[in-house]
Amino acid sequence: MTVGGWNEAAEELNTIVASFDEGEVSVDDLIAKLARATEIIEALDARLTATRATVDELAPRIAHVADGHE
Repeated sequence: MTVGGWNEAAEELNTIVASFDEGEVSVDDLIAKLARATEIIEALDARLTATRATVDELAPRIAHVADGHE
């Protein structure tokens, strides 16, 4: 199953966590929900890592322009 956009994935993860907090998860659903939560967390972590790498790559270029260099 795929993970949607950031906000959509975070909302789905919050819904899963809330169902755990409220005790709404049956034993039958526990593994499926844990697996889905893990999938979402891993996907969001990968996005953060990729974003961090892009920012690290672009920051020196922005600083160079901000210093008045072309």
